[in-house]
Amino acid sequence: MYTKLSGRKMLLGGKWVDRERTIEVRNPEDNQLITTVPQASSFDMEKAVEIAKEGAKIAADLPVHERMDILRKTAHLIEQEKEDFAQTIATEGSKTIKEARKEVERCIETIRLSAEEARQIGGETIAFDQAKGSENRVGYFYRFPIGIIGAITPFNDPLNLVAHKIGPAIASGNAIIVKPASVTPLSALKLAEAFCKAGLPQKILSVITGYGHEIGDVLVCHPDVQMISFTGGVDAGLAISKQAGLKKISMELGSNSPVIVLEDANLDEAVKACVSGAFWAAGQNCLGVQRIFIEESRFKAFTSQFVEQTKQYHTGLKLNETTDMGPLITEKEAIRVKALVDKGIEEGATLLCGGERNGAFLQPTVLTDVHEKSELATEEIFGPVVLLFSIKTLDEAIEKANAVKYGLQAGIFTENIKAAFKAVAKLHVGGILINDSSDYRIDAMPFGGVKQSGIGREGVKYSIQEMTEPKVVCFQL
Repeated sequence: MYTKLSGRKMLLGGKWVDRERTIEVRNPEDNQLITTVPQASSFDMEKAVEIAKEGAKIAADLPVHERMDILRKTAHLIEQEKEDFAQTIATEGSKTIKEARKEVERCIETIRLSAEEARQIGGETIAFDQAKGSENRVGYFYRFPIGIIGAITPFNDPLNLVAHKIGPAIASGNAIIVKPASVTPLSALKLAEAFCKAGLPQKILSVITGYGHEIGDVLVCHPDVQMISFTGGVDAGLAISKQAGLKKISMELGSNSPVIVLEDANLDEAVKACVSGAFWAAGQNCLGVQRIFIEESRFKAFTSQFVEQTKQYHTGLKLNETTDMGPLITEKEAIRVKALVDKGIEEGATLLCGGERNGAFLQPTVLTDVHEKSELATEEIFGPVVLLFSIKTLDEAIEKANAVKYGLQAGIFTENIKAAFKAVAKLHVGGILINDSSDYRIDAMPFGGVKQSGIGREGVKYSIQEMTEPKVVCFQL
């Protein structure tokens, strides 16, 4: 059973340190204090970067087989303690214990994938004799680590999204400094412990706990940090892109994911997938289903079935095995989402179910008749709210799905292969799922979006490409 902790330390260049100033980590379910973590200063972050400069040299010199060994051992250690990891996620964050266990399994897979991809980092031969006068030249290119990576991670996947930064960074021979979300730092610290136990040399990894306004700017702006990998909101992403200067940036930002349900769809499968996709992690999921466009001949049947299944969704205590959905990350967030729903209703939306708030808990909410230009329809809600729209044609659904500033992932339910391929071609997103909801993802796929949903791609193999640079080698014989 997960036990409360009395003061955690942060990892600074491979050494565990504490500070007089602390941040309280509270359970969003009841606001009970779990533990405290150090409130790092700008000086701490400066020191982390200085140490990482040495760590980057150590990491680059690590043979690939040693990187692989460390990553495999880390995955094994997480597997041995996976219930404790799950309890940590479910206690500090919004996820139920069932959702947390799935996140731990994905984290293990992410670290193992990182080990496997470490051996795949390579280059290729270049035919220099394609250029006239270069007949006596031969050469190739290979990829080398970029140095120090700054990673800023969100609260909604406090373990696996951290693993998606650390795993590829170590696999590709970089040093990395992680600033986890201040409300959910414990999972990141626990993951760092596993890496330390697995034999990761000191100075390669730091996990610095603190507030973004105090330490985030130092990490983003520091000239010795060669890359920022950020997962979070659009506003923060825009600010980072302006501050960062000449360095690589990888960003996974917001979304407003659409799903299209055509008249030939398997309704049972579509409803089941979309209910789960809308309310997983209390809707605090960048891939969460937010807008569903249903062909008008099936709108009534889909809506009835969807609302019926939503009403059966059990909201309650996160560690209860029968709970389907827990609270939002803070009561403040629940108040924000409830205000969005109330505003939508004032503008003419119809509440089909949910909409009630109790502290940080908000009941799964389904709305229809939402104005297409309203904030509910155009912005990222990031809460357990889903909007249903009736559409006449696939073309109309695609046009409306694209009519937002986001483009992360989308889904379509249909048995018509021509309709599926039309959606594939016309939906302006980074990924499209056929006969699945927008929230499907495996950790090996390239993951990211277009428009204001991000820059670059995550997924272990693709993160490694972002975290390395090609170097050309040419011999004149």
